[in-house]
Amino acid sequence: MTARLRGLVRDPKGVASFALLLAIVVAALAAPLIAPANPLLQSLPSSDLAPMASGPGGARHWLGTDEYGRDVLSRVIYGARVSLLVAVGAVFLAGVAGVTLGILAGFLAGPMDAVTMRLVDIQLAFPTVLLAIAWIAFIGNNLASLIAVVALSGWASYVRIARASALSLRAVPFVEATVAAGASRTRIMLRHIAPNVMGPIIVLATLQLGRAVLLESTLSFLGLGVQPPTPSWGSMLADGRAQLDVAWWIAAFPGLAITLLVLGANLLGDALRDALDPRFEQRRA
Repeated sequence: MTARLRGLVRDPKGVASFALLLAIVVAALAAPLIAPANPLLQSLPSSDLAPMASGPGGARHWLGTDEYGRDVLSRVIYGARVSLLVAVGAVFLAGVAGVTLGILAGFLAGPMDAVTMRLVDIQLAFPTVLLAIAWIAFIGNNLASLIAVVALSGWASYVRIARASALSLRAVPFVEATVAAGASRTRIMLRHIAPNVMGPIIVLATLQLGRAVLLESTLSFLGLGVQPPTPSWGSMLADGRAQLDVAWWIAAFPGLAITLLVLGANLLGDALRDALDPRFEQRRA
């Protein structure tokens, strides 16, 4: 494992993507300290100011203002909080549920495996946006509901990866020896199966982080996510859609933020996949 982590550190792609994601996380956590203005403060005399312009009060707006005079840079920084909270929360919930079901299905097999995989097939066939609309209609529109619906749309991928790993691990000698020694199924799954599943799951979770950000932005763009006036990258895109010809910056900068976050997550996932691959050292040799 140490050698593989050293390989990740030597990978420029991995280092750059990690640095990018770390910068976004730090900016989101330190939003009250680094945001130049209150993201909810409206000032109609300062509406639709171009990037680098100064408002009537002399305050400079580095990324311009929106139609209500709100500072775009401040809203992008605070919007990162929503996207990261939803993405990380959804990936964690989906990962825990999916890995648990996948290990149970792969190790126990039989009816458990059949029922779980049929549920996975149903979930993968169900349109994500339609699922979100139905969920929000019954549960309500709030941050917890948004995290839940994003997690609900992503758990199936974890099930398939964990199940495949558990199926292959059932036949390896050390697991068979543990079974012969009389260890309980629970102990085998927790002590021997789960740790050996974590490699591909970590890679999948990193890649799913970008997917969760895109899905949250899509739902917010459609009005199904976090509601105004809370800043969200998706809702900022929706607000700027009608003004692209006169105030392109309202939609351009949150769109760029989404692109950078998703790109960083995907590149880090690729680097982790190489670093955690058992054949990594042989390919580098």
